[in-house]
Amino acid sequence: MSTPPCVWLLLGEKRGDNAQVRNLAHAVGWDSIEKTIYVKAAWKDAKPPVVASLDHIDRTRSAPLEGPWPDLILTAGRRLASVALFVKQASGGRTRIVVIGKPRGRRRDFDLIVVAAHYVLPDAPTVVRHALPLMGVDRDALDETKKAWVGRLTLLPRPLSALFVGGPTGGLRLDVSTARQLLEATRRTVEKRRGSLFIVSSRRTPAEVSAFLREEKTPNEQLYLYDAEPTAQENPYRGLLALADHFVVTMDSLSMMVEVASLGRPLSIFSLERESGSLEGALTSIGLLRRLDPREDPVPAGGVAARTLAALGWPIHSRDLSAIARLLVRESLASWLGDPVVAPPRYQDPGLDEAAERVRALLAV
Repeated sequence: MSTPPCVWLLLGEKRGDNAQVRNLAHAVGWDSIEKTIYVKAAWKDAKPPVVASLDHIDRTRSAPLEGPWPDLILTAGRRLASVALFVKQASGGRTRIVVIGKPRGRRRDFDLIVVAAHYVLPDAPTVVRHALPLMGVDRDALDETKKAWVGRLTLLPRPLSALFVGGPTGGLRLDVSTARQLLEATRRTVEKRRGSLFIVSSRRTPAEVSAFLREEKTPNEQLYLYDAEPTAQENPYRGLLALADHFVVTMDSLSMMVEVASLGRPLSIFSLERESGSLEGALTSIGLLRRLDPREDPVPAGGVAARTLAALGWPIHSRDLSAIARLLVRESLASWLGDPVVAPPRYQDPGLDEAAERVRALLAV
């Protein structure tokens, strides 16, 4: 190309996906235009088909989508992948699409598919692999956050542990019973370290788990329950990321685990069990299915069919729900909650550079 390419970043409402798209764009090194897309209320949780369409998005709130069309789109997730396919179709097929994560359909229509270790996807010329999700922390921004929060957090007894609570996803269970085990195990670790605890919930934390945390909080603990309203109390997540000495994160939250690991901070991971239905529970109880240990075993996303076929060597699932947590522990970047806390090295995924090079090659720059 004789002139710099026009690049769009299609961003949504998932912080972790947005971070991956921005980090890959930064590694590629081209100027880009961010287009934030909002989906209609009916599709907040529902999963639209992967088609070239804008029917599922809120056009009044979303960034305008009109020509001139870009040379390249970077995005993540099925909802935004459909928007990217619409743009590619509108451009007459000229726009190239790079999608982070395994597409849920029309795989051949994406020019490059960038997948981390937890995705189950056959090798193909359009697939580029790396280890951890392409998340990290803007250290300059984190330094500014540190200045803003230092007065509010340094008064807490040190060492300060931050407990980041996620939510059920892909079949992992995080209910009140699980939250009780998590809180008890975290408190034991904090007591051994003779420090203090700050608990933070997330967008996916179930309401009943948030209520449990509110009821169980002691006067010596700090608690922030996620609130998306503009007038909500400021979320301390990034302040804790800048200033906490130790982190406990539930296994479901890839973004929180990887952000802590990228900073080289002590990280304890709380493993989550799969939510099994009555059939799977019955098959497990009579020994036809083995109980999976997320600390040791791949945990297929999906139900009994996915688990059974994975055990037979015929994977139909899209993700291994425990892969990233196991990788972090294996590389001494984290430990399981209850095990001795490790002092990890700062991690840099070499796969990011390879992915960036593959993106640049799409436009022969």
